Amino acid sequence: MNKKIAVLPGDGIGPEIIEQAVNVLKAIEKKYNHQFEYHYGLIGATAIDKTGNPYPDETHELCLSSDAILFGAIGDPKYDNDPSAKVRPEQGLLKMRSNLGLYANIRPVKSYDILLDASPLKNDRIKGADFIVVRELISGIYFGKPRGRSEDQTIAYDTCVYTKDEILRITEKAFQFAQHRKKKVTLLDKANVLATSRLWRETVVEYAKQFPDIELECNYIDSAAMEVITKPTKFDVILTENLFGDIISDEASVITGSLGMLPSASIGAKIALYEPIHGSYPQAAGKNIANPMATILSAALLLEYSFGLLEESRAIVAAVDKAMQEGFVTEDINNGKCSTSQVGDKIVEFINSI
Repeated sequence: MNKKIAVLPGDGIGPEIIEQAVNVLKAIEKKYNHQFEYHYGLIGATAIDKTGNPYPDETHELCLSSDAILFGAIGDPKYDNDPSAKVRPEQGLLKMRSNLGLYANIRPVKSYDILLDASPLKNDRIKGADFIVVRELISGIYFGKPRGRSEDQTIAYDTCVYTKDEILRITEKAFQFAQHRKKKVTLLDKANVLATSRLWRETVVEYAKQFPDIELECNYIDSAAMEVITKPTKFDVILTENLFGDIISDEASVITGSLGMLPSASIGAKIALYEPIHGSYPQAAGKNIANPMATILSAALLLEYSFGLLEESRAIVAAVDKAMQEGFVTEDINNGKCSTSQVGDKIVEFINSI
């Protein structure tokens, strides 16, 4: 198989974790006789520094001409700590999602037996947890207008907007996943307060009537935020809007014991992007201590979702699992002693031995 991958390392630890994911993909190429082309592009603070634009036109064209996108992280303290900055790295990520139509963010959450003690939660609560968050990604309060501040800067406002069609297309994606899992969808909203949430609930309930074999549960986001921690095994597919999905999936990272274990996919009609859910972790940049596993697992999702290479994807997942079982982890997991590159090298070694 010949495929073109746009590689966007981004900021902070992005280049380091992306390097390990690419090394793993190259091992897959060699083992399974594939050929992937890797073309690199600028995004985020790095792009601002070099072009003044957090998502340059050249990067957009690269993404459009590729079969999939592998992305690292965005964010830099010099912009994060400057409230007056008119151009910010995160604007590049939002623009990329919007311009590429990446409307569905898929975030798998899974507990690993070997990492149960790494979580602050009790083992009996999280053992066996295995669900995915299907989050709408290019609408809602992050994109709604009007937004801004008053002339005297004492009032700020954001607008949350959703259309029925936007809700339907992400709902369809959630039910597709549920068909191949435990056939349960849980909608998280705030329908007792928000007009947009009421539209979500009405639309999803109506859509669900087409699938009598799939259980639909509707929960308020605030009570569900508690249950994700206290009863995570009750969930299979969580469906929710942009802001709620952002928060609930980050909260769910405590189930795995580290943000560095959670991959994600952002899927559009024509292209998909794969990235770890964590940020740029600037304090660790250049120190070779960041956990690359979420990025490597994102590469596994890329192989499965975009290229249909299920066996190859499973080989990566198995190699990551074996690395954890044998203690090849970074400091964020059980005070691991391995560096970023050592973890990546070990996963490559395990892939070669499968």
